Amino acid sequence: MRQLRNTVIRAGLQALYFSGAHYLMRPIFAGIGAIFMLHQVRPRRDGAFQPNRHLEVEPEFLHATLMHLRALDIDIVTMDEAHRRLAEGDFSRRFACFTFDDGYRDNRDFALPVMREFGAPLMVYVASDFAEGAGRLWWIALEMAIAKASSVEIPFDGVLTRFDTGTPPAKQATFGRLHDWLLGLPGEQDIQREVSALCARHGVDEAGIARDLCMSWDELKNFADDPLVTIGAHTVTHCNLAKQSEATASFEMQTSRTRIEEMLARPALHFAYPYGNRIAAGPREFALARACGFKTAVTTRPGMLFPESAGHLTALPRVSLNGNYQDARILPVLTSGAATAVWNGFRRIDAA
Repeated sequence: MRQLRNTVIRAGLQALYFSGAHYLMRPIFAGIGAIFMLHQVRPRRDGAFQPNRHLEVEPEFLHATLMHLRALDIDIVTMDEAHRRLAEGDFSRRFACFTFDDGYRDNRDFALPVMREFGAPLMVYVASDFAEGAGRLWWIALEMAIAKASSVEIPFDGVLTRFDTGTPPAKQATFGRLHDWLLGLPGEQDIQREVSALCARHGVDEAGIARDLCMSWDELKNFADDPLVTIGAHTVTHCNLAKQSEATASFEMQTSRTRIEEMLARPALHFAYPYGNRIAAGPREFALARACGFKTAVTTRPGMLFPESAGHLTALPRVSLNGNYQDARILPVLTSGAATAVWNGFRRIDAA
């Protein structure tokens, strides 16, 4: 199912490009700007089984994106500046922001040098437990466990079920099925229980993943000293806020901000919702972000920014730079707003 979805999306992007439809749609749907969403930036990995590849882009593709924006004479700005332009109605020039979720060390090692080449600012949203080395990146742990095993057993829908993971296609299919099943469990503790049990059975050091991949507080302090870098909040535990009680969701949001401000001695005024889609962030979460004092909060809902976005500053859409579609030809499609317009049924705002 995941492979089919990727194929359909790729075909749609190519159709928009080769038909030239994105040129016709640009004046209507490009809007006033865009917030680009990334996670990891690092060189291409070898191996046929990379189910989280959509969360990784290569430095060369990031470079190509920045080159494309410069060619369009689009301003690359901080989230503070984006907030100002939206709040003040300053739409004289189109702009773009670059945002990175989770706080991966490769943001410092591979993304920042590219951004420096262009003098382009970047916003990194940090889950505070990841910075403390105590967080659980369960989607990566799941990949690592399946990569090591020729088969896995999971109490799938109440029945202990064996899944073949002997070949890369079988691993990919199993990952997709288990990933979707885990996301459908009632709470974060249920996901953690199942993934921890799987890691224990297959010798994966789940506890060490955050320390291996994410910047520590000390690293973040040095990283944040760069004038191009702004740090934002991304909850404490990277939980699905919509599945939490209102009190817990508020605690996750406010505490992540407080920890960042205490550890880095600088304000954290911008927020990103973990997962960030319609089932993870909705009107209640948007209101909680406002109540916590965040100037902006970003979702993973696809979309460009329009003047009307000023009325939804804690429900801002983003444009994903997806590792599955690292083709410079799609960049004009993305910046035209054509792809997100089609995805959204030609609605300009999706904040309900």
